Amino acid sequence: MSRKNLSVALLALSLSLFAVGCKKKAPAATPPPPPPPAAAAPAVAKPAPAIRAFTVEPSSITAGQSATLSWAVENADSVSIAGIGTVQSSGSRSVSPASTTTYRLTATGPGGTTERSVTLSVSAPPPPPRVETPRTATKSLSEMVSSLLEDVYFDYDKSDVRDDTRSILNKDAEALKQIFAAHPNGIVTIEGHCDERGSAEYNLGLGDRRSTSTKDYLVNLGVPADKLNVISYGNEKPTCSEANEACYQKNRRAHFSAN
Repeated sequence: MSRKNLSVALLALSLSLFAVGCKKKAPAATPPPPPPPAAAAPAVAKPAPAIRAFTVEPSSITAGQSATLSWAVENADSVSIAGIGTVQSSGSRSVSPASTTTYRLTATGPGGTTERSVTLSVSAPPPPPRVETPRTATKSLSEMVSSLLEDVYFDYDKSDVRDDTRSILNKDAEALKQIFAAHPNGIVTIEGHCDERGSAEYNLGLGDRRSTSTKDYLVNLGVPADKLNVISYGNEKPTCSEANEACYQKNRRAHFSAN
């Protein structure tokens, strides 16, 4: 190659390299944005306290009686009942208020507070029964003796209490207790009587035995002995004057009178 041509080639190469060096560089690519931060996990809500049961049984009482409060609570750190105080999460309590009362249960936990109430109705006790003075208490001793006491009868020439008259004497004993309650200072006399058969002297003795056996029977039933007198009239005071067995039976008796 000639020197002239070599010079031209070098000049062309220089111009080419200059053109390449003057050419603008392409801008660098923008890096992608960083990924967004991971979202925080949502907070788990705490369950609210749950009052499963809160009752009072019975719901109505009379003053002086009692009722039972019962309760059951879940998800609570603290449970209280107004008027009672802090209690366990479940249980029961006997209550006896003097008047109608509303009990309020409050349950508190991480999930909040829950309340419930029950009412116990209390009524006044009924007034005591009115004690009325028995009508017989207004009567005199004689009136009570004649209206409440019944004669008892005896077999011929006998002074022992007959089986069929025991029920009568049982009633007489209760009546005598009532009479002496109304008349604490009263005295009742048991008279012994006979029918007309036999001597006066014998009948006086028989009448005495009849009044005495009657008194002994009543005393055994709780009638005070010092409230009972005995006397024999023999056959001196008959209630019937006919000479037959029906009449004699009416005269063989023990009769009560007031002193």
